Amino acid sequence: MKSYQHLYQRFLSANAGKQHFACHSHHYWPDVTRQAMLQYWDDSASLADDKWDVIFGKKVPAVQQHIAGILNTQQPGQLVFAPNTHELLYRILSCLDWSRPLRILTTDSEFHSFNRQIDRLAELDNLVVEKVPTLPFADFEQRFAETAAARDWDLIFVSQVFFNSGLAVRDLGALVEAAPPQAIFVIDGYHGFMALPTDLSSVAGRAFYLAGSYKYAQGGEGCCFAHVPANCDLRPLYTGWFAEFGELDQAKDGRVSYSTDGMRFAGATMDYSALYRLLAVLELFAQQGLTVEKVHQHVQRCQQHFLGMLDKLDHSLLNRAALVQHDADYHGHFLTFRLQSPEQVQALHRHLKSHGVMTDARGDRLRFGFALYHDPGQYDLHCLEGL
Repeated sequence: MKSYQHLYQRFLSANAGKQHFACHSHHYWPDVTRQAMLQYWDDSASLADDKWDVIFGKKVPAVQQHIAGILNTQQPGQLVFAPNTHELLYRILSCLDWSRPLRILTTDSEFHSFNRQIDRLAELDNLVVEKVPTLPFADFEQRFAETAAARDWDLIFVSQVFFNSGLAVRDLGALVEAAPPQAIFVIDGYHGFMALPTDLSSVAGRAFYLAGSYKYAQGGEGCCFAHVPANCDLRPLYTGWFAEFGELDQAKDGRVSYSTDGMRFAGATMDYSALYRLLAVLELFAQQGLTVEKVHQHVQRCQQHFLGMLDKLDHSLLNRAALVQHDADYHGHFLTFRLQSPEQVQALHRHLKSHGVMTDARGDRLRFGFALYHDPGQYDLHCLEGL
């Protein structure tokens, strides 16, 4: 198996002696991101206010082109950036008419930020939220599609890859197609973007797609994005002055105008050093010929090697039988083991950490993530023997 560790020497050196299986939580950054940070500083120093011409004239369009190609939307102008996906989510939510009864469809396995926000909004008398259980996963997509088609939803929100299990939706297009035409459809792609090969060409004109650079795009926190469906005429109530950039719609009766492309969902001034980092990673991957497909294949080989090691260890808790999902073809870049209790998970998590094995514990689930900077020949789980 080809090694890519030379691309990550700074992070690997800083964490020598550790086996980092938490890359689905905090992914190591390639070395090129350090120079990108310095370049942002240098541009700010030498250009001052004129740096915005470089950011919006060169850097943003370059990142938009890369992402549109990765997602196969061919619509770079429909991408808008923000420091986090929650800001973009709330901008979408602000398009709803909160003066009337509303219905939102989602699942019981969405990330904490969305889950907390939607539960808080559900305290309002006029909002009904229905959550479809993701387990059993064998018929999840059928159940979700049937529920989506059964009512007039105002907004539908579903993950591409579920953060608490790694389970991946097989057919996003079918879920979008099942939704009533008036519903705003949002896909949380944070654990799918730059991990699973993703083709949004069939849904790009209908669905929002949210993701960012913190996980598998490897650019760190601070640069998230939304793909906005073309010809979208929604008017976010939560809006910033960046939404006036570019060609504006023809507002009437003194109403606020919005950009006619993805920038209609923009906010205001943000720190673009994260975008510099993301661009550096995307350019590095292009130079190295590293497609999402190749990254995914590398991670799948790492996962299979890891499971082979567990088979030999024959551990009573950490074994294939405890996996939430066994189908590697529809799975994200982390393996999730479901144990008998949160206490069991925490004890195992602490034991592994004390031996330099970094994992992620969520309730009764222990997660192991895999990345390009992994070399299966260096895996060592002997600390589990006799435990």
